[in-house]
Amino acid sequence: MTEPTAASRKDDHLRLAAEQQPGIRAARTAFDDVTVRHHALAGISPKQVDLGVDVGPWRFPAPFYVNGMTGGTEKARALNRTLAQAAARAGVPMASGSVGIALDDPSTVETFTVIRQENPHGIVLANIGAGRSVDDARRAVELLAADGLQLHVNAVQETVMPEGSRDFSGWLGLIEQIAAALDDDGVPLVVKEVGFGLSARTLTQLRDAGVRLVDVAGTGGTDFARIENDRRDPVEDLSYLSAAAGFGLSTPAALLDAASLPSAVRHDLTVLASGGVRHPLDVMRCLALGARAVGVAGGFLSVALEHPDDDGATLAAVMESWREQLVALHALFGAPSPTEFTGVDVVVTGDTADIVRAQTPSKEQM
Repeated sequence: MTEPTAASRKDDHLRLAAEQQPGIRAARTAFDDVTVRHHALAGISPKQVDLGVDVGPWRFPAPFYVNGMTGGTEKARALNRTLAQAAARAGVPMASGSVGIALDDPSTVETFTVIRQENPHGIVLANIGAGRSVDDARRAVELLAADGLQLHVNAVQETVMPEGSRDFSGWLGLIEQIAAALDDDGVPLVVKEVGFGLSARTLTQLRDAGVRLVDVAGTGGTDFARIENDRRDPVEDLSYLSAAAGFGLSTPAALLDAASLPSAVRHDLTVLASGGVRHPLDVMRCLALGARAVGVAGGFLSVALEHPDDDGATLAAVMESWREQLVALHALFGAPSPTEFTGVDVVVTGDTADIVRAQTPSKEQM
């Protein structure tokens, strides 16, 4: 059996992620366990709504951004071009896919640098995986002339990936080194999962390591364990580690876990959310549960793939529509800003409520 190249793996990821999107959009998810309670006289004028939100040193014009997706192949370059063009048109921040392949293989660099070329003035985050060095982190930022670094932790994906790494023992120490080095450089660091959620215990570890921006990135969106399992020999089935099998924390459950942190820890962290965000109402649900801003990947991926040759115009129109819908929803629920939306009344039911009630306290909480 021929060993897959890093480039072929990236194209596999892109194809399999795209194939998952129709099912994600059609399925009932943990977001549907979260109801923002309606009060008929709570509404305000849309003119009173300001969607701008502070995330670290940045001012996002609206509480959503394009989350990291892809890079490393010609197909990925074309997709990154469309995503970057749309982000530039709509003024939406954007993260790249993991640039680790470009650090190892210079021939793939242009599949990532196209993002900055097409979006020279926007907020752009480079992305690398946990286990990389301080030098790699700095090189990733330099490669994209990035405004910050998104560092992803993907232990579940690596475990299921046929060619994945299985040694995670040094990750936290490397994250602490990167956080300190980038802080000295004045470069913000965001640590995120890739779709299995960051628990309260993990958030505490990250805070103690000097991380201040986190994306809980729960289940409900692209299932990377399922993608990697689809690439495995059928006799080596690890599907029980997939989000589809119930492994990991959903995005709402991760946000509720974050809300349970001691106030001293929670105060030090700016919590972002992503994972299965289908529409602006899911953005509102994340805000209501404490997220400062929300990353969107799969939903924007589908639009970009359907309209690859229009210079990002269709996707930019979708982003503008999301912005208009968010203004309407803020007005409906009486919240003048995203940060004030955290104060709305929320009802959590179903499996998400059961999970939160039933979870065993961590050793730190006992």
